[in-house]
Amino acid sequence: MPAQYGVAPRVRIGQGKWFNLLWLLPIGFALALIAIAVAKGLRDLPAVESFIRTYPGMSELPAGAPVGFPAWLAWQHVLNAFLMIFLIRAGVTILADHPRLYWTRHSTPGRDWFRIQKPVPTDPLYTAKQDSITLPDGVGLPGRRHSIGLARWWHLGVDTLWLVNGIVFYVLIFSTGQWMRLVPIHWDVIPNAISVAIQYASLDWPAESGWTNYNSLQLIAYFITVFIAAPLALITGLGMSPALSTRFRRISSIFSIQVARSLHFLVLCWFVAFIVVHVALVVTTGALRNLNHMYAARDDESWVGFGFFAISLVVMIVGWVAATPFTYRHPRIVQRVGFALIGPAQRLFEHIDSKPGQYTDKDISPYFWHNGNYPDTEEFQRLQADDFAAYRLTIGGLVENPVTLSLAEVRALPYHEQITQHFCIQGWSGVAKWGGVSMRTILDLVQPKPEAKWVVFYSYAVGPEGGLYYDAQAIEQMSYKLTMLAYDMNGEPVSFGHGAPLRLRNETQLGFKMVKWIKGIEFVEQFADVGGGLGGYNNDHEFFGYRQSI
Repeated sequence: MPAQYGVAPRVRIGQGKWFNLLWLLPIGFALALIAIAVAKGLRDLPAVESFIRTYPGMSELPAGAPVGFPAWLAWQHVLNAFLMIFLIRAGVTILADHPRLYWTRHSTPGRDWFRIQKPVPTDPLYTAKQDSITLPDGVGLPGRRHSIGLARWWHLGVDTLWLVNGIVFYVLIFSTGQWMRLVPIHWDVIPNAISVAIQYASLDWPAESGWTNYNSLQLIAYFITVFIAAPLALITGLGMSPALSTRFRRISSIFSIQVARSLHFLVLCWFVAFIVVHVALVVTTGALRNLNHMYAARDDESWVGFGFFAISLVVMIVGWVAATPFTYRHPRIVQRVGFALIGPAQRLFEHIDSKPGQYTDKDISPYFWHNGNYPDTEEFQRLQADDFAAYRLTIGGLVENPVTLSLAEVRALPYHEQITQHFCIQGWSGVAKWGGVSMRTILDLVQPKPEAKWVVFYSYAVGPEGGLYYDAQAIEQMSYKLTMLAYDMNGEPVSFGHGAPLRLRNETQLGFKMVKWIKGIEFVEQFADVGGGLGGYNNDHEFFGYRQSI
């Protein structure tokens, strides 16, 4: 897609005012100067000096607490830092594909609380794909506009490694006692943290003794990062999964995808802020000693730790610089490795059959984004001009009873209705009432042969790079309660922009698999000979997957 750049990050204030977050730079600088002046004034007060003597900055550790840093912690620290590079960069690219965040379940324009894009245009057929923006290649992974398919393989694949590293970390800190250095166990951590904050702000910094004990402000920051932010990153990530959200209804009814997405972004902000402050304090509070603590497991000011740090830094820089060009040159390798890492979890989740009845009419979204490449062939235009009177749905392939149905005949089949939430791969969501025919009814009608393993849906829409849009779906998902062919939306015939005259709904999958403007359905044993042979147009051309339950 042609490059399109957004705007500086903005936060909505009230109903229609937007605050440019770049103003935080001068405001933050001014507040820092004020904080320094205030802290220096406080240090001159006898009561404050007495408070600092009483609470110098550290809570007492339990008896038997370990001293120093074991080698395994150094290795995990380096690996964690290396993986975070790709997690953060790919995550920013995913955000850029729908550069807006919401606190409501509905992604209604003007109700976003954060955006890095201009306001949504008034064009009624404006699509979510058009709303995506470009990032610099050194920032995003990759940076090109609408490269979310590759960004997700990076993000989800590396996430798997990061989680494995985190599980090992948890096991080791609790089995070796290192947890005692990371968990506040005395209430005096609060006054000690206040004391440390005053000392830092006054530029008369507290004594550092990280080899034996962290000061209370460090302790709180580490505790939040390890035991709150990291688990919350996992929980909010899973909260954006269509398969899990439609299965665990009690949770997702409150903890919606947009809440999960917004919290996931705030966790990202925490990690970025933590990294910046952490690195700054490591350098300014005795770089050689601090680096020796973590990289050489020794408490001195030799250059050994710096040497190991320099090597790890070179590796991280090389990884940072090489990741984007490697992705552009070898996208299928990125896709295959990413799927190898996250694929087992996706296969597990996609076999979870969703239950109907989570939403009611009052939950229907006031706005439902359009998406996709609209059909503009002469054939479709003739059908549309005649209100689809000549439309015919062809269902064939490996079935006992191939059929060709008019729209009236489709409507004559047993009626199925459901109110469900749409999960777009780009991040937006919306609740709608769909009416039509259950795929269970279609299965009963055509009687698939035993060798049929996949169901291919063909669209009237031509993909951006030519060729009909199509998608292959596992045949077992066709018998799910919430898999259907929809010809009504919110009590009216499905509009042109949302897939008239017929579209697919499969609520365990992401939105790009919900084929719109359906032309035909084919039951096949395998999809290697269909389209590009990878299970769907988006997989053939945009490196999406044919399994996308996360």
